[in-house]
Amino acid sequence: MISKERDKSVSKLLTNFAFGENMADITATIVKELRDLTGLGMMDCKKALIETSGNIKEAEDLLRIKSGSKANRAASRIAAEGIIGIEIASDRKSGALVEVNCETDFVAKNEDFINFAKNLAQLVSTKNLSDVETLSKADMQDGNNVEKFRTELIMKLGENISIRRCIRHATQGHLSSYLHGGKIGVIVDCAGDDGVLGKDLAMHIAASKPICVSKEQVSAELLERERQIYTAQAAESGKPKEIVTKMVDGRMAKYLAEITLLGQPFVKNPDQTVEKLLNSKSATVNGFTMFRVGEGLEKKSCDFANEVMDQINQARENSSSTS
Repeated sequence: MISKERDKSVSKLLTNFAFGENMADITATIVKELRDLTGLGMMDCKKALIETSGNIKEAEDLLRIKSGSKANRAASRIAAEGIIGIEIASDRKSGALVEVNCETDFVAKNEDFINFAKNLAQLVSTKNLSDVETLSKADMQDGNNVEKFRTELIMKLGENISIRRCIRHATQGHLSSYLHGGKIGVIVDCAGDDGVLGKDLAMHIAASKPICVSKEQVSAELLERERQIYTAQAAESGKPKEIVTKMVDGRMAKYLAEITLLGQPFVKNPDQTVEKLLNSKSATVNGFTMFRVGEGLEKKSCDFANEVMDQINQARENSSSTS
């Protein structure tokens, strides 16, 4: 019996030596309480409580400070993975798309990260927000400030998280949407939609990736660039000038059909163009927006050995900050 009591005393002394005298007061209950307040991991909460001798308020403030510094460090890292958030109002008169980026596909599948993107899309749609700066300053439905929540999410998930872009649609017609694997999001504005057409068009846009609705919307600069390329290619054939001109005109017509929604073969019936489909239903497309995750962003090239060393160095840094 005496031996057991002595062992407990020795264990307590060793614990106090390693973590501070108040370690014995840091119970699982208080760690859980701090976790509920901050949404951060158990170990982060435990370390903060050790550093603040069990003072939960000071520990919460410490975690907020650390989450800010962690966010600053993470901001320099490439965030080209992520998810698209979509919101369509119940009357289908307004809606929004939001792209939220992270560093890895693993975090992109995290429930908290997914819900963050959904909440942002809802906020843009309902509050009529027009840009990322305004969105970052807004408050979500639960009262959390967007930027504050983003910073806390960086601390919790350990990756750079950024709100890249957002757009809001409002229409006199009806909006439809399609989300493909969380990576491609489409909102289409359609007049004369029968409830099925809009959804089909959104799916078509995600699959065929037109750049605009009609050929009239294609920029003059893009048309001129393509015409110059086709002219140079056709000239190499050695055929007469008038034949070369007809060849270029034919290629331009084909190009316009490929990049415009109205000119594309409808994915569910390739024998029919989207324009003919719309005419058959007395419907029109007023516009659309498509977001693809990471579009135009530099992808992170992964060196496994360097990645492991980065993780080791980060662990050392975290360890030294709590010692």
